[in-house]
Amino acid sequence: MKLKGKKVLITGADGFIGSHLTERCIAEGADVRAFVYYNSFSQWGWLDTVSKKTLAKHEVFAGDVRDFSCVMEACKDVDVVFHLAALISIPYSYRSPESFVATNINGTMNILQSARMLRTKKVIVTSTSEVYGTAQQVPISELHPINPQSPYAATKSSADSLAISYYRSFDVPVSVLRPFNTFGPRQSARAVIPTVIAQILAGQKSIKLGNINATRDLNYVGNTVDAFIRLAETDKGYGDVYNTGSGVEVSIAEVVEIIQKILKKKVRIEIDQERLRPAKSEVERLVCDCSKLHRLTGWEPQLTLEQGLVKTCAWMKDNLKYYKPELYNV
Repeated sequence: MKLKGKKVLITGADGFIGSHLTERCIAEGADVRAFVYYNSFSQWGWLDTVSKKTLAKHEVFAGDVRDFSCVMEACKDVDVVFHLAALISIPYSYRSPESFVATNINGTMNILQSARMLRTKKVIVTSTSEVYGTAQQVPISELHPINPQSPYAATKSSADSLAISYYRSFDVPVSVLRPFNTFGPRQSARAVIPTVIAQILAGQKSIKLGNINATRDLNYVGNTVDAFIRLAETDKGYGDVYNTGSGVEVSIAEVVEIIQKILKKKVRIEIDQERLRPAKSEVERLVCDCSKLHRLTGWEPQLTLEQGLVKTCAWMKDNLKYYKPELYNV
């Protein structure tokens, strides 16, 4: 099913990945309804930064995924739902776990129940590699044990299971896409790459970080968006989970070195105790096996880590005003 001419709902369209997916779906010729989190300032998150020409080509729907009536209204007359709306900050999930249950689990249930009642043709639910916890074997395939190590990861794991249950119980045509660590323009400062870049661009000689020995699979946002599109356009893959990532393992310390070379700046790293996760909650190692998605759709990442970092650094140079490098964003 090609997206051109189809009515598409994107929840979390005001966020990092969601705003990029919104632009891409519009470019593919889809009729996009962008679900953004309601606020009294009529602010649309990162969608406020995209071109007016692009904005004119989609409908903005302000609401809250925690409200079933609101979600039902948003899902009406829609062919495909990309469900990205979620609370995502791991440190904040230590502070406010009930908010994560309400948004990530109940919000996903609202999407699934609406899709069931309205007979939506396809639903893509967004997962996270954090549900695997620290790698017990590498690379991590979809058969890896589920071992969430934070309240955030636990709610995402629950949402994944709920999505699969709706396929098995009610034949809701849902697939789960499980991105590893996506990065790129518009990512919030609660993530490590914009944290590093922002501190360096702000002229700090010493940057504050948490665990720099942990390894991650860092995938550029354009690659991740392409995975969403490929999975949505296939007529197979319902009731199953698909990883998407670069397949390359890199430590945070190594990432800092690459960014320093791109920006031609040398900095010291200061370990900030506030930025360290509780010991039993830290995910030490992640690296993706995305062969299952490749077999289904032919998807593979197009941009490397270094190419993506060059694009991200260039964007952040022009948009540093959106960041507060002196603060720790929980």
